Amino acid sequence: MNLNEFIRLSLEEDTGSGDHTSLACIPSTAKGKATLIVKDHGVLAGIDLAKQVFHHLDPSMIFHQTLNDGDQIEPGMIAFTIVGSEHHILRGERLVLNCMQRMSGIATTTRKYVERLKGLHTQVLDTRKTTPLMRDLEKWAVRIGGGTNHRMGLYDMILIKDNHIDYAGGIVNAIRNTKEYLNKNKLVIPVEIETRNLAEVKLVLEEGNVNRIMLDNFSPALLKQAIELINGKYETEASGGITLDTIREYAETGVDFVSIGALTHSVKSLDLSLKAVKKEA
Repeated sequence: MNLNEFIRLSLEEDTGSGDHTSLACIPSTAKGKATLIVKDHGVLAGIDLAKQVFHHLDPSMIFHQTLNDGDQIEPGMIAFTIVGSEHHILRGERLVLNCMQRMSGIATTTRKYVERLKGLHTQVLDTRKTTPLMRDLEKWAVRIGGGTNHRMGLYDMILIKDNHIDYAGGIVNAIRNTKEYLNKNKLVIPVEIETRNLAEVKLVLEEGNVNRIMLDNFSPALLKQAIELINGKYETEASGGITLDTIREYAETGVDFVSIGALTHSVKSLDLSLKAVKKEA
């Protein structure tokens, strides 16, 4: 789903037959101003989205941003000011806040993981553990926080995981079936395969025809052995139970990527508030 479609459908979902509160309280021609106030510490994300939401409602609205996506924020900061139809400001308010609060939470969490890897080549990856229909926004927030996107969905990369391997009858069958499928359909997309132990890593190395090897639920010591075994022949990715406290130890093994589902599936949203600027009496 593209961003314009997401904005349109989200506003329609919220508005329904009309914003009856605003229609009842405020003249339809009223013009006003509101500010986005930061009430938390973290990394800001979603400014560009907010601008698009308000301009979707009314292209003539004046959007003046004082902060940028990726900025470090603290309580009391003003992220942007919006001037225009009060009805449109109120109609866009909740969509902007819902998205920006979650995106900022994701960007903040991602930044924490990325900062733990300073001086190392390892990159932090997100996963497909995202909110349905909000994946593009959540992965956008990961990039704002300094992380790297894994595949966007099932369509842009082949990731042969444990269930695929078991259903296919083993690693060798899974890789060979994949090669045949790609050739038959004239597809050129990267192939990654999950391994659960050193024996499976050796099977992949013998069979080849992949681009990246995922090392799932390996201890740092076992991961180091696997990295030495792979010896740069393929990209490597560590996954499974890696936390903020342990990520550097995993990265110091020389692994290329570390995937963290927690970047998107269990973050705390940041506290932001859109406040009307009161009119002078």
